[in-house]
Amino acid sequence: MTQAIAPRAAATTTGGVAFRVRVLLLLLLAVIGAVLAGAAPASAHAALTGSDPQQGAVVSQAPTQVSLTFSEKVAMSDGSVRVLDPKGKRVDTGKATDLGGTTYGVKLHSGLPDGTFTVTYQVVSADSHPVSGAFTFSVGAPSQTSVALSDPAVGGGVVGALYGVGRYVSYAGFILLVGGAAFVLACWQRGAGVRPVQRLVVSGWLALTGATLALLLLRGSYVGSGKVGDIFDLTLLGQVLQTKSGAALVSRLLLLAAGALFIAVLFGAYARRDEADVTDASGKDDGSDNGGVDVDAEKRDLTFGLAIGGAVVAAGLAASWAMAEHASTGIQAGLAMPVDVLHLLAVAVWLGGLSTLLVALFRAPAETQIDAVAVRRFSRLAFGSVTVLAATGIYQSWRQVGSWSALTGTWYGQLLLIKIGLVAVLVGIAWISRRWTAQLSEAPQTKAMATAGTTAGAKVGAKALAELRTKQPTKVPAKSRDSSSEGSDSTDSDSRDANSGGSNSGNSRRAAQLARQQAAVATARQKRLRDADPARAGLRRSVLAEAGVAVVLLAVTTVLTSTEPGRTEEAAQQATSSSSQRSGPLSLKLPFDTGGQDGKGTAEVTLDPARVGGNEMHVFVERPNGKAFDVPEVKVAFTLAAKKIGPLPVTPDRIATGHWSAIGVQIPMAGDWEIAVTVRTSDIDQTTVTKNAKIG
Repeated sequence: MTQAIAPRAAATTTGGVAFRVRVLLLLLLAVIGAVLAGAAPASAHAALTGSDPQQGAVVSQAPTQVSLTFSEKVAMSDGSVRVLDPKGKRVDTGKATDLGGTTYGVKLHSGLPDGTFTVTYQVVSADSHPVSGAFTFSVGAPSQTSVALSDPAVGGGVVGALYGVGRYVSYAGFILLVGGAAFVLACWQRGAGVRPVQRLVVSGWLALTGATLALLLLRGSYVGSGKVGDIFDLTLLGQVLQTKSGAALVSRLLLLAAGALFIAVLFGAYARRDEADVTDASGKDDGSDNGGVDVDAEKRDLTFGLAIGGAVVAAGLAASWAMAEHASTGIQAGLAMPVDVLHLLAVAVWLGGLSTLLVALFRAPAETQIDAVAVRRFSRLAFGSVTVLAATGIYQSWRQVGSWSALTGTWYGQLLLIKIGLVAVLVGIAWISRRWTAQLSEAPQTKAMATAGTTAGAKVGAKALAELRTKQPTKVPAKSRDSSSEGSDSTDSDSRDANSGGSNSGNSRRAAQLARQQAAVATARQKRLRDADPARAGLRRSVLAEAGVAVVLLAVTTVLTSTEPGRTEEAAQQATSSSSQRSGPLSLKLPFDTGGQDGKGTAEVTLDPARVGGNEMHVFVERPNGKAFDVPEVKVAFTLAAKKIGPLPVTPDRIATGHWSAIGVQIPMAGDWEIAVTVRTSDIDQTTVTKNAKIG
């Protein structure tokens, strides 16, 4: 019974830990699936703000080139912009040129026929995200076209999903690598020799390295065709290496090579030196080895060197994101990139340290349990990280959102609000953990008892093993040897030797089994003592809750970094409104009834060309039977309620019976304008009728 109970107790405790870890992993997978399923296939960060010819325009003569203007710099290659005639045949020269600023153009062949032409574009924005779209314009008059305007799958499909997973894994690996190493050096140096902590940091390095290699291979297909077969296209890989994103990924790989050396020293020489210090501390107190070398000073120097080297590698890894994504474009890029580096480092130190603390609380061996001093150190370190995170996050939010309307009216702003809410929840749970930490420092210390129990168990097992190994079962009567013959003596001797060897082997196995049982009993006893501490148990629960929220927070952050910023989205909406302006005269018919005798009719207002700037306006007043209506007065007013502009009054001149006109009617900006027409049919009878129309 004893042989079965002790291992079962240890297995039960280990199973509980494994169950919690599995739950956390399932939560991670669920969040990734939900986020990737709900996210758009491609979140462009550069928007088309204008074109020449404009979208939907009808021009009298065929243009010699088509130009496109974006909200930020984009990367183009041959074939990025294509112009197709009504039959679907390419009519561009194929080579896009930079026309200055954020405007790019492609030349067209001469002798183009009349009809509707289709312009398609697929480029990469300055923050590494693919951008695609299409629009039409007509020469002479609109016509039927064989080109189907389908939404390109750039950045979507299987490749897009794999790329999104790779981004998440790379962020998670960076957090575990940097945060775990920072936790060991700054808070718990004994943790360098703890295997679960070592596995956590090494797993972070492996995840970041593997994800970076995957992103490098996926990049060409992600911003191009989106086909799975193009993932291993070496030609595309060569093109990717010449881009800013490719250079950032290669730089990250080189820094990870230096990170591997850092990990080898941290968990090799540094961990062995810490173990040697613990061994020496039990035998002497002078802090120096037999050669007279100051061990403490040497360890401090090694810690300082690892801290400096690790900080350089961590900052370089963070910069590989900052130099290729949001921070590298837009306003104040020179300030935004170092701020982004600080933001990423603060996130890694906080969440990575939290993950390491979680592992230390749940998976650390009985003899190397984390102490209250290390937990208090991390509490202070986490507080400083949250302070840096808040300061840099406020700046980044202002830079990427820009207005309150974008904060609530764009997908980026809504995701940002979700992230802020999750951070608030995480800080609240961290405050609870901080209270448990304070109680932990005052709680009775069970470490000595646990260590004594473990040591006692080990000694008992070792003693049993030694006794069983030295015991010699040689109970053979002497008279048997005296009365036997020489051949019989030889046979009996061989038989005794064989029996003795088999007995010793069996005893060794039983002794080893007994030693394992004793160690399992001691470990189970130590864990019971440790779990009986309410402060430590409460800390473990709160840290586990923090880790769960952190998983969701990381998923939201990953989607946020691949979503079009609110500032850019608002600019794109305004540009879309401008680019959808009317290309011909606006005509509105407004029935009216002044209420008096002969007071019914229709006022037709035409505005040419119905764009921002000067326009020519005509008002035709007709009776119900279609004949011209000679009214004494007509007035018109324009109001853009969305921008609080107007009413802008216009008093047209009478040209003929029922015909009024005004030249140079100014429309200050594009939008949905309200046009109010006031018609007076007698000295006392008049009415005002209104209608909305898009102008400019």
